[in-house]
Amino acid sequence: MLKNIIYAWLFSVLVLAGCNSDSKNQAQETTTAADKAVEENKKVEMKTILFFGNSLTAGYGLDPSEAFPALIQQKIDSLDLPYKIINAGLSGETTAGGKNRIDWLLRQKIDVFVLELGANDGLRGIPVTETARNLQIIVDKVKAKYPDVKLVLAGMEIPPNMGGKYAAEFRVIFRQIAEKNNMAFVPFLLQGVGGVRELNQGDGIHPTEKGHRILAENVWEILQTVL
Repeated sequence: MLKNIIYAWLFSVLVLAGCNSDSKNQAQETTTAADKAVEENKKVEMKTILFFGNSLTAGYGLDPSEAFPALIQQKIDSLDLPYKIINAGLSGETTAGGKNRIDWLLRQKIDVFVLELGANDGLRGIPVTETARNLQIIVDKVKAKYPDVKLVLAGMEIPPNMGGKYAAEFRVIFRQIAEKNNMAFVPFLLQGVGGVRELNQGDGIHPTEKGHRILAENVWEILQTVL
């Protein structure tokens, strides 16, 4: 009788030891899986998208959070994509100013470069050959610094009251620059917004917050193809 009790007790001890061992192994496996997940997250490097432009990019007259680059950042975050946007828009910027300013911005690593300049050139009647040359210089500087960068160009148009010939020549230089440099191309940044009174501020030039939502869609349609 005593022998049976001892056997039963030993059996119970062995069963409990086995359970404890299984639990410990499961805990170790769970911890290992969690550690691996953390390590994988660390390996996801945030990439940088630089928006380089004028008052349209800067979101003139609006809170920066309402400008189209910020709206695109919201889209990127909602899709959990590893990109952060830097808005380097400067009101009044021309392509001549841009070719001088770009060097300072290239001190930080960029992975995607979105170029939105030229509108102020057109409004000032700057020769299209000069605008095209400046745009190419900007692109050349970016590619020289970061050969693997992905490039996006936002096309621009100006009203015909600047002269039909000039407006036509101005419009085409953007596509030419895009094709020459294998850049993803937004045909017209202000598509669906330009000339629509209720989508522009009182000056008739700068989009409202609602207008910027449309600009964001225009750009995102192309930008998402290179991310």
